[in-house]
Amino acid sequence: MKKIILTMAAVLALTFANAQKKGDSSDGMKFGVKGGLDLVSVKYNGGGSESLTGFFVGGFAEFSIADQFTLQPGLNYHTATKSVNGVDVKANFLSIPVLVKYQIAEKFNVLAGPSLYYSLESNDTDKTRFNLDLGASYDITDNFFVEPRYSVGLSGDAKVSHFLIGVGYKF
Repeated sequence: MKKIILTMAAVLALTFANAQKKGDSSDGMKFGVKGGLDLVSVKYNGGGSESLTGFFVGGFAEFSIADQFTLQPGLNYHTATKSVNGVDVKANFLSIPVLVKYQIAEKFNVLAGPSLYYSLESNDTDKTRFNLDLGASYDITDNFFVEPRYSVGLSGDAKVSHFLIGVGYKF
């Protein structure tokens, strides 16, 4: 498990280093923060499902890879809760999305890419999950944007999907 996370961290670090070698921030390299609502849906293989509501916060790097294509790797912290018989059930995890953003209009973009989710709960037997993220973003200004995204679960004992509605700021 640790090897997977360290490998992903190394890939992100090399991506950032490579992007900085190609040009400075005036060449399209930007950093930013984002956060928002996280609606979590869990579907168990044996049947049954549950929903949790929470939020996410994180950071990202963004750099141009072609005329209308941008690569956006990031790191996010998620937390979600559900009340069961008066007791709050919490879920805390990290996600590492690596999204490709395609600009289809001046302020409108579509996003897609894989994401790795890592559970921070000590009682989870399956701590790592892989998801596929699909979404869009709308640039309100050059720096401020809104981004709805769906992250569908591809692995794990239970399929865990997220509907994320976030806002972000690019520095």
